[in-house]
Amino acid sequence: MRILVLGAGALGGYFGARLLEAGAELAFLVRPGRQAQLRRDGLSVRCPALGDWRQPVTALLAGEVRPGWDVVLLSCKAYDLDTAIEAVRPAVGPETAVLPVLNGLSHIDTLRAAFGEAAVLGGLARIRATLTPDGEVRNLSDWRALAFGELDGRMTPRVEALAALARRGGILAEAVPDIRAAMWAKLVHLGTVAAATVLMRGSTGQIARAPGGVDFMHRLLERNIAIAAAHGVAMPPSFAAEYRAMLADPAAGYTASMLRDLEQGGRIEADHILGHLLAAAERAGVERDLHALACLHARTYEERRAEEKARRKAAAGRAA
Repeated sequence: MRILVLGAGALGGYFGARLLEAGAELAFLVRPGRQAQLRRDGLSVRCPALGDWRQPVTALLAGEVRPGWDVVLLSCKAYDLDTAIEAVRPAVGPETAVLPVLNGLSHIDTLRAAFGEAAVLGGLARIRATLTPDGEVRNLSDWRALAFGELDGRMTPRVEALAALARRGGILAEAVPDIRAAMWAKLVHLGTVAAATVLMRGSTGQIARAPGGVDFMHRLLERNIAIAAAHGVAMPPSFAAEYRAMLADPAAGYTASMLRDLEQGGRIEADHILGHLLAAAERAGVERDLHALACLHARTYEERRAEEKARRKAAAGRAA
């Protein structure tokens, strides 16, 4: 199976490495700086469950992409979706499956408009990974799951073949018939943890140890479950029980990737996760105060980041 992975960061780098290990004919589509790094050092992955991995890999730039890929795996951030679409467009042929594992749900309609309904799969990843400044991919836990499927619910040979290949590489992969429900479940989970950890600037365990912290996170969870239900996807009781227990664990060090990006001064997916849930709460008639506060907090950070970036650029111009 020929697979093109957009990006070789925390998510794309990890799953790409595992698919290479499974025998895929695979290349990474990256920016020039990352291409130079990969060509010089190879791709290095650390994983507590499967061990460390380092190999030379094929790294392409946008202008080097040609048709002929069976699967294009999109592992970009949601705010880079428009750029990603143009980068992979030359790779997408009549038989190519486009598999996004972005956070949220709004990207599905954008991709179907770009490539056609038949091309686009639904997908999600469950992994806690990061890319270090020296280019190493580190899985921070034993999570390494991928779920994907046809958006019309059919089980097709292409999703079954991809799941089998991924499992050979050690990925906990599953082709599922109702991928939309699975994506909503992830959004409920991620939206709760992202809103809580970004707003409070701490892990779920640190929030839980603070008076009122568990109740705050449980209210967020319950409202997100209500939002999903209002949009036609009911979370089973076991889902609520699992995440209520996780959020109440005072020893947990769990943070959303949004918080890690924020603490590193990077861009964050405020509109694509928190803004999406805020709009969904308004449509559903669910109390929106917590979502509005979390979204305001994240958008204020983005405004401050933009101002600081502009100041640095102006100062550099004056110095020149």
